[in-house]
This record gives sequence, structure tokens and C-alpha cells, in this order.
Amino acid sequence: MARRILRGKRVLITGASSGIGAAVAQALALEGCRLLITGRREDRLREIAARLRASAESIDVLAGDLIEPATRQALAAFVADRFHGLDVLINNAGLGGWGAFATSDEARLRQVMEVNFFAPAELIRILLPFLREGRQPIIVNIGSVLGHRAVPNKSEYCASKFALHGLSDALRAELVAEGIDVLHVCPSTTRTEFFERVLADEAVERPAPQRATRGAMAPEAVAARVVSGMRRGQHEIVLSWGGKLLVWLDRCWPWLADQLVAKFGQN
Repeated sequence: MARRILRGKRVLITGASSGIGAAVAQALALEGCRLLITGRREDRLREIAARLRASAESIDVLAGDLIEPATRQALAAFVADRFHGLDVLINNAGLGGWGAFATSDEARLRQVMEVNFFAPAELIRILLPFLREGRQPIIVNIGSVLGHRAVPNKSEYCASKFALHGLSDALRAELVAEGIDVLHVCPSTTRTEFFERVLADEAVERPAPQRATRGAMAPEAVAARVVSGMRRGQHEIVLSWGGKLLVWLDRCWPWLADQLVAKFGQN
């Protein structure tokens, strides 16, 4: 595909009230895109919209919980009525889980899977007719390096990101004939509110955000790589050198990856 031009593109970003989603919104506003940002915290979304309005061609807010079909229907209605098509869908909203699988429960597994996999999958399904009308359309799924190699104490999160990885690969093959790209982005730990919102048992000590994000990427750096990948029509980006090493190790010497992750991957 020719290099993607971003100016004027109609873009929907989920999980845009903070972190990577907010940083991607800012980066695409500076590219002159038409943005629809969504998330559960309407006040935060409106603050971001007010800050970016001077840069973006336009920016609108539609707050809601993506696991609710009504929210996804409302987003589709906006795209139909205001955008008349969609060029870019960025599935960024996500939720973490922490703790041993044996001491967790079905509710936590289902909540993480609903947010990280079922909601973006169904949003893609409902928006595909509008992406087919888009200009150089692309779906961007914000996954994780843990969608390549799982680690202890994050079983639900890893499972959800493996599922999103598989969906991305399958859809890329299904949609190539229609000219719809799929970009799977795999950040490592990023300095966001992720660890402040992670689901964990009350009896289990969760990782302190300051310790968990030591040496982590800035969300703005992730956003810059997302925008670059969209322009270039890349299929997948593993962002950090540590993440690339982990993926490479798992592919070449999975037995060694198993040993190292079991020994050092508890936090």
C-alpha cells in the first residue's frame, strides 16, 4: 500500500481519557485528523478535547462503557451520521488483572476478557461497513508483548492479549482483499494509570505503580510509533528492545523462555 496520508482522516479512538489513548489522540490531532474519542470518564475526555480542538480538524466526545452494546451502537450511529464512513479505528481501551489464577475467580476473567477482547472484536464487527467506505482504512489494535509471551500472575490479561493478537492476524488475512489494513501494536510496560486500575485480590499485594513502571516507555513515545506504523502500513510493531528479545527468545528457545519467565517473571 502507498504511504498513508493522515490529514483529514476520520478516526475513532477508544480508551482515550488517559495514557496511550490520550497520547495517540494528541498525535493525530497534530496531524489534522477528525477525531471521535471515547472512554468511560466523560470529564477527562472533554478536557482532552478542549486542549486538542485547535489542532485537530475536528474532535468529538462520546463517553460510555464499550462492553455495553448500546455504547458500541452509539459510536456506530455517530460514525454513520457525522463521519459518513471511517478511516481509522484504534482499539486501545484495556484492563489488567493481577494475581495467581488459582486464587482468582470467573468474574475477574470475564471482566478482563470483555474489556480487552470481546468489546474491541464486536466494535470492529459493527464498524466494518464504515471502514469499507473509508480512505486507506486501517484497524489498529493496541495489544501487548504479553500477547506473544505470557508471564505469571497476569493470566487473564495475557489470555486476552493473545486473543486480540490472534484476531488481528486473522482479520488482516480476511480483509486484505478489501483494502483494510490491520496493525497490531505490542507495547511493553508504559507509564500510564494501568497499574492503578488493575484488578487484584484484596489479599494479594499488587505491584506499586512507581516500581512497576520503572524504566517504562512514555505514552507519547508509544503514540509516535503507532502513527509511524499507520503511515507505513506496518502489520505489527513490538516497541521495546526488551519486548523484542522476549518474543525472539520464545520463538527460538521456548524452553529457555519458560525457565526464565518462571524464575524472574513474578512482577
